Amino acid sequence: MCLGVPMTIVEADEFSALCARGEDRRRVSLLLVGPQEAGTRLLVHMDSAVRILDEEEAAQLDKALDGLAAALRGENFEEAFADLIERGPQLPGNLR
Repeated sequence: MCLGVPMTIVEADEFSALCARGEDRRRVSLLLVGPQEAGTRLLVHMDSAVRILDEEEAAQLDKALDGLAAALRGENFEEAFADLIERGPQLPGNLR
């Protein structure tokens, strides 16, 4: 399974950016999103930025990935998914 992860631009040029998530640093292509400033949050998949994230969505994704990591370590993870635990499955708007 492949996942996109939220990353933050540390420094950038016209076509690529050095991005960080925790201790992970990697060079990411900006060809799909165009030039961006340092501090911009991106959804990164296979070393390519696929879209720009707002702070709320980036925080939500960070929390979900942290919860997944906790679950894999056998730790309590329910807090990371509290918004999902209290409600039933919902179809996206275009499928209702």
